[in-house]
Amino acid sequence: MHPIIDIHCHTAGIGSGNSGCFISPDLRKSWKYRVYLNSFGVQEHELLHHGDKLVLERLSASLTASGKVDMAVVLAMDGALDSQGKLDQSCTEMYIPNDFLAEAVKQHPNLRFGASINPYRRDALELLDKAVEAGAVLMKWLPSIQHIDLADKRLVPFYQRMQQHGLPLLTHTGDEASFTCARNELGDPHRLRLALEQGVTVIAAHAAANGSNEGEHNFSRFLRLCDLHQNLHADISALTQINRPGQLRRLIQQHHLHGRLHYGTDMPLTNTPLVSPLGHLTRLAPWTVARLMTIKNPWDRDLELKRALGVPEEVFTNPARLLRI
Repeated sequence: MHPIIDIHCHTAGIGSGNSGCFISPDLRKSWKYRVYLNSFGVQEHELLHHGDKLVLERLSASLTASGKVDMAVVLAMDGALDSQGKLDQSCTEMYIPNDFLAEAVKQHPNLRFGASINPYRRDALELLDKAVEAGAVLMKWLPSIQHIDLADKRLVPFYQRMQQHGLPLLTHTGDEASFTCARNELGDPHRLRLALEQGVTVIAAHAAANGSNEGEHNFSRFLRLCDLHQNLHADISALTQINRPGQLRRLIQQHHLHGRLHYGTDMPLTNTPLVSPLGHLTRLAPWTVARLMTIKNPWDRDLELKRALGVPEEVFTNPARLLRI
């Protein structure tokens, strides 16, 4: 029996406990900052006292209490870079360094390390090798925030090294609204072609389910690319949010893709009103919604909601077949 793994789980940090984490002043002033901390089950004063590892402790404890989900891949978050290929805090909204996260997850058997390296760093290849040695099970990019153009041919050596390591790339596709500003043209799924041509297994986070490019919906562009590249996968994280009506249904109607879809939550957004069984009253029976509302554990509630909405069972165990856990 394969374990059920959440392939898309976030953490947060403010630099407390010498973590090296960083949140931009603009994001820290935003109402989103308070919502995100609350959804992790922490307050800023707790982080200041206990350090940023507290978020991972809370995540692990919640996952331990789950009766459905066994593990979660927690994602680092590299930043935008300056002209010298170094971290540019003035253009970076959130930074979760690999070194901090790789070490912190070792304390929790149910958490795994998802690395994040901006490939424009001058030492990107060395950092990639180091992340793999530290136990990274995938690479995570958020191109519209990190200012990464996946179609840039300068990235070919990085893609080739990822392919040599057998490291999948989990990259955001579609529009991004969780930060204060985004370059959404970089979420165009057509930009994935270069990585796919280098043999990299690419997981399109959220399956490009929103937004459009060149006058065409991103989801249509994603589906066409799936027909051309068997190494293109997707995760189902965030697709039950109330601001994404019908997106999960459209994806699971693509029966030929079920073997390439992966369970993910986009934790901690599952702990916000954006993800509630009440947002699916038009598709679920009232008694089903009532049952789901009684489930307190966020992972259990998320998984059971997705089951009720028709997500095939293989999707929940696909990450265990793909990742080297």
